[in-house]
Amino acid sequence: MTRTPFDRAQPSRRRRRPRQRDAQLPLAERAATDSPEHLAREKTTIRGERDLARRLARELRPFWPRIVALLALSMLATPLALLTPVPLKIVIDGLLSPHRQPVLAGVTPALSDSALVIVAAALFVVVALLVQLEDLATTVLRTVTGERMLLDLRTRLFRHVQRLSVSYHDLKGTTDSTYRIQNDATAMQQIAVDSVPSFVTAAFTLAAMCYVITTIDWQLAFVALGVTPVLLAMSWRYRRQLRRQSRQVKKLESGALSVVQEALAAMRVVQAFGREEHEEQRFVRRFHEGMWVRIRYTFASSRYTLVIGLTTAVGSAAVLYLGARRVQAGAITLGELVLVMAYLSQLYAPLRTMSKKAGSLQSHLASVERVFALLDEEPDVTERAGARSLRRARGEIVFEEVSFAYDGARPVLHDVSIRVRPGMRVGVVGATGAGKTTLVSLLNRFYDPTRGRILLDGLDLRDYRLADLRRQFAIVLQEPLLFSASIGENIAYARPQASFEEIAAAAAVAGAHDFIAALPDGYDTLVGERGIRLSGGERQRVSLARAFLTDAPVLILDEPTSSVDVQTEVGIMQTMYRLMAGRTTFLIAHRLATLDGCDERIEITSGRVTRLSDGVRPYV
Repeated sequence: MTRTPFDRAQPSRRRRRPRQRDAQLPLAERAATDSPEHLAREKTTIRGERDLARRLARELRPFWPRIVALLALSMLATPLALLTPVPLKIVIDGLLSPHRQPVLAGVTPALSDSALVIVAAALFVVVALLVQLEDLATTVLRTVTGERMLLDLRTRLFRHVQRLSVSYHDLKGTTDSTYRIQNDATAMQQIAVDSVPSFVTAAFTLAAMCYVITTIDWQLAFVALGVTPVLLAMSWRYRRQLRRQSRQVKKLESGALSVVQEALAAMRVVQAFGREEHEEQRFVRRFHEGMWVRIRYTFASSRYTLVIGLTTAVGSAAVLYLGARRVQAGAITLGELVLVMAYLSQLYAPLRTMSKKAGSLQSHLASVERVFALLDEEPDVTERAGARSLRRARGEIVFEEVSFAYDGARPVLHDVSIRVRPGMRVGVVGATGAGKTTLVSLLNRFYDPTRGRILLDGLDLRDYRLADLRRQFAIVLQEPLLFSASIGENIAYARPQASFEEIAAAAAVAGAHDFIAALPDGYDTLVGERGIRLSGGERQRVSLARAFLTDAPVLILDEPTSSVDVQTEVGIMQTMYRLMAGRTTFLIAHRLATLDGCDERIEITSGRVTRLSDGVRPYV
């Protein structure tokens, strides 16, 4: 029977029963923990966590003043927590106990019973008010700091993703990057404004509670703190398991979202072929896998929480038993025991907080690792040091023995060598997959040649500043890409500073002004997602208007009429030839008739230039 990857991750029924020591470890870690290999892995893990912590501290450096202010404000909770049970002790020892004890000596030396109750009640209200004010101020500062931090990180991620090479997005897709920007980025916010202040405040509160309980009765303090090593050991044991499972959860969630994105983006195709049920099954299959990983993570986390709760309960029971015996022996008063028990709940609260945060911290650290991995991605296409600026190119383009392979193994282009004079209109023909689009993609430096080089006006493309180089090209694609904005904004996309008159003039030259003017909102008409509210021909004319307004010296037309009817094609071709005037142009098409107005034509077969018309010469 074929076993799924999930099946292979489970223990076989025929395997030996694990030893007791092994059974206490996560399944993936049942190995000899005292082996040299295990110790080496432990050292590597610790070193990696230290590196991650240092990187995190560097990333948070601009926000440290606010984080420190948040820490200081959060630590005010400790003295307030110490004051919270004091009114109860005042009432018990000063009023309700058979053997009354002096309370708040020097402050309330001789108060009547009613006055003592009033003082205790007033103190209770004052402390409660201060606690609420501290909580309000902490919440506001935490929210402001966290949101500013999150916006800054998401902006950096988005900026970085946009500058990564096209090959990265071809390989990874867009969903994974979207998930890291939208979901994983919140982890740094959680660590900085939640986990770190909680840890520091909990540690400070723990130290204060220990001191106070020790001053009351050191034996009770010793018993109360006996659970601390157990909690620390549990945190150390579970941290790697929770981190590993968190990585799995996030990877599967990202993959499941890609199914949703693909299905919704291709909704017309899905409905046209009646594949709704198939896509639903694919959706369920992906999310079902992620569901079980999340359940296993929740189970591990809940088991961890259960152990913590039981451990602190045992500690509380031990203190209660010993404290009752101490009261009976007259070593402490009843009020002091009540005070100790009240402090004990606040002593164990930071311990539980630190232990639980240690678990949730693993999930946050898994997300932070994914965020840093994205920020550390280097573009395949980079700008050389000292790259030259370029205002406007003449448009001479030379390919010198250019080869290219997307995966580095299977070449898509083989030894292409051609020279194109400025202003020449070059038609590029070839079968689907021959390498036509790849050829022009190299001009924009969406990719760099695997071998050889491409010259623009006598200089290697890699010698120019990348932004300046790409301003030399205007592109009209087979499937026009419009943004969910107005028609005017789409036309002015490459020149957002263009005036309305310039936008309208470009639309008129592209043959788009008449249909735009007939729309109720004219140039302010929203085109919808990917321009869905416009027809194919209208979208293409808006795309041509954008190219006119860009006014670049080199024009790339990648099968711009393949998705329109013949009549529309005639109008678009007339517009395109007006656009080609005075510009070096590469026009890609399947039909030779489309290239009748070109000066020269080249044919690409299986990545090789197999036929050159007279005007386009091999470069030698």
